[in-house]
Amino acid sequence: MQGKRLQAAEDIPRRIVVRSSDAPSSDYVPMHSHAWGQLLFLTEGLVKATAEGAGTWIVPPQRAVWLPAHIEHEITVIHAVKMRNVYIAPQAALHLPLSCQVINVSSLLRELIIALAGLPPLYDEQGTDGRLVDVFLDQLHLCEEIPLHLPQPRSDTLLKITATLIAKPEQHFSMQHWQQTLGISSRTLARKFSEETGMTYSQWRQQAILLNALQRIAQGEAVANIALDLGYQSQSAFISMFKKALGKTPGQYFCSRREEGGG
Repeated sequence: MQGKRLQAAEDIPRRIVVRSSDAPSSDYVPMHSHAWGQLLFLTEGLVKATAEGAGTWIVPPQRAVWLPAHIEHEITVIHAVKMRNVYIAPQAALHLPLSCQVINVSSLLRELIIALAGLPPLYDEQGTDGRLVDVFLDQLHLCEEIPLHLPQPRSDTLLKITATLIAKPEQHFSMQHWQQTLGISSRTLARKFSEETGMTYSQWRQQAILLNALQRIAQGEAVANIALDLGYQSQSAFISMFKKALGKTPGQYFCSRREEGGG
């Protein structure tokens, strides 16, 4: 993913810098940060982005993850990717979110990113190129966040619980299980989950299951097998959960974006 060394984006006197790259499965970029914000847009593949102390985001094809400036993060390629990174100067990112998030990429925004990738590094800010950047920034500001974030708790107690939930998503541990295992009341655990993650325990557990399933579906595993492995009584029950969370069935979620986005 690193490729040959390029001039740092912040050294190029323009509002944005766009770079295209491919990366194989299991490629990994360790914790780092940028002086500029980064929009990582995937045309193909799947990546996991983890921000220090904030949690994990899964980025499917035809979506993007927004990584604000100076946020320490790491990137793991789950399924081979084709991507475009748009680096955005601080003065151009004033109205963009201050936290990481995965966003839906509209057809218009996708075409704008592709067009911007074809511009020379020192594009004409005062001409049509600059106006194209204006439209891109306007459209990016309008993007909607999609719920593909798994927040990381702070306390050792909850970290122990969440690590187990991630390692064993098929085990639908109840709050009563943790009360007996850890000797902490379920009421206390429920309060700590809400305070540290902004989610209830059941919401966090379901989100962990959803992101696990999303990764496996993207790699071509059969939905029926995934549903069974994750402890669902039927494939339809799993699909119902998926559709409630993301608005589409697993098949629709991936196929519709491929049809809309192409390669």
